[in-house]
Amino acid sequence: MKLDRTVKLSRDLIDLVTRVLPPVNPVRTILVDRRIAFSSPPTYLRSDRMTTQSTRPQVGVFAGQTAIITGGGSGVGAAVALALAAAGANIHLIGRRLETLESVAVRARGLGSDAICYSTDLADNAGQLELVYRLTCDLRQVDILIQNAATFSAGPIERGSLAEFDAQYKTNVRAPYVLTQALLPMLKTRPGQVVFVNSSSGIVAKPMSAQYDSTKHALKALADSLRGEVNPYGIRVLTVYLGRTATDMQERIHRTQGKSYQPELLLQPADVASVILHALSLPRTAEVTDIHIRPMIKT
Repeated sequence: MKLDRTVKLSRDLIDLVTRVLPPVNPVRTILVDRRIAFSSPPTYLRSDRMTTQSTRPQVGVFAGQTAIITGGGSGVGAAVALALAAAGANIHLIGRRLETLESVAVRARGLGSDAICYSTDLADNAGQLELVYRLTCDLRQVDILIQNAATFSAGPIERGSLAEFDAQYKTNVRAPYVLTQALLPMLKTRPGQVVFVNSSSGIVAKPMSAQYDSTKHALKALADSLRGEVNPYGIRVLTVYLGRTATDMQERIHRTQGKSYQPELLLQPADVASVILHALSLPRTAEVTDIHIRPMIKT
């Protein structure tokens, strides 16, 4: 009888422990000499938790969601697209070069994502309208819109090309505006999330890049205005201000400036993608509005 009471007490204690601890981390127990012993430490006590769980969102956290990524063929856009695919989202990639988009799409499909490519020139007004038509015909829902595409040219204001200025405006400002406007009805239904990948130039303008910096300041204004309009519908709007990042565009900038390109010293696209996905993964009780990221080593 005494043994039976001891076993019953142990079982009652096990039931108490399993009720108190979070269900996502069930405690596995075994009986050894009528005492409780853990077959492995609880998840919340393991020292590796920060490295295994905080570095990327849980697999499947975006399962069933649809994400649109502009500039999705390389750099930050490709990194975000693949991170979303790994987390369960179906991705729609937008960019000029179909071959680079398809290379990302192949990798995304290998992760179990339905990946579709849209080759278009966002600097062309007609191309923007055609893209909007195709997206609104193809999609029944939009959960995440990543506005990442951008173009850059530098030079003094005195000799700046108006044609280059127009191209930067159309890609960096008008295209995000057009896409946001067209997709808002679907974003409201979900409700969805919008991310504007901006630049440190969207905060501080510098000599020799007035055209680009002006478009990035305008993109900040677009995001801030949009946030005030759509927050009541439950849509979150995030702007990410990046310093120098290891991308094809940054390599071209270094080359035109006559600087040595050392990508290992710059922000890495995968790290930027990790930050963005963490912000998108937050509970709906919180909204991250602005994130500033810069390389740790200043060059």
